[in-house]
Amino acid sequence: MADANRFTSHEEYIAAAPADRQPVLLEIQARVEAVLPTAERCIGYNMPAYRAGKVFFYFAAFKNHLGIYPPVTRDAALIAELSRFRNAKGNLSFMFKEPIPYELIGRVAAALYRECGGELQTKVRGGR
Repeated sequence: MADANRFTSHEEYIAAAPADRQPVLLEIQARVEAVLPTAERCIGYNMPAYRAGKVFFYFAAFKNHLGIYPPVTRDAALIAELSRFRNAKGNLSFMFKEPIPYELIGRVAAALYRECGGELQTKVRGGR
């Protein structure tokens, strides 16, 4: 994506992404919002992000990979599961030439939300 663009919304960022990356970005957005319906969309560091009081999840499309930031730091089991995707700083890189593990990314979003102090809300059935 061109560095000269300054994005003000997820929609602007996704529209500016290459056409073959847009479905991936839309799916990440849908997964995060399904897991964390109270999280608010925002832009941080010129990337789509989510906040719940403070920004806790960023995602971005690069030439060869999808980046997820910041690193998960408190869930040892999840950190171990993410090991093949983590760089030296712990940030995640998912190569576009491989299937994107959307369910895993949804769990990352939930873990980062908890790390920033959020409590996951469960849906109540039966009209309550």
